[in-house]
Amino acid sequence: MGTTEKLIIGTIEECALPELGIETLTVRVDTGAKTSSLHVDEIHPFHKAGKPWVRFNIHPNIHNVTEVIACEAPIYDIRRIKSSNGGVDERIIIKTTFGIADQQWPIQLSLTDRSEMTYLMLFGRQGMGDRVLVDPSKRFLINHPQD
Repeated sequence: MGTTEKLIIGTIEECALPELGIETLTVRVDTGAKTSSLHVDEIHPFHKAGKPWVRFNIHPNIHNVTEVIACEAPIYDIRRIKSSNGGVDERIIIKTTFGIADQQWPIQLSLTDRSEMTYLMLFGRQGMGDRVLVDPSKRFLINHPQD
């Protein structure tokens, strides 16, 4: 993919996670993070048809914590991930579709407690791949939040 074909995004953008039932989610774009992460509650691994799955809750609206989306997804991996505070957590990784502008592609997401963070999702380098360029001086280059 040439530079002219890449999406230019800012440090904060709105995206979608359609397979998880999320049409609009404000994300923090972080080129310093390898793996993308999503704030979830009530993480419960289980087996479905003999395969490892996970059940979890997402609060898609940071301004309304009573709004909850209950999700299930196959477990893609379990990894030790270094958090922003330097600690290492073992996290469940799922694969899901990430959407921004008119594009969608599969990404890996670690499920974690980001309740102390401003944004519910961190969009890391692995999820960006070779599809985007980040302008660190801008925010909301793709979708402007509705006021």
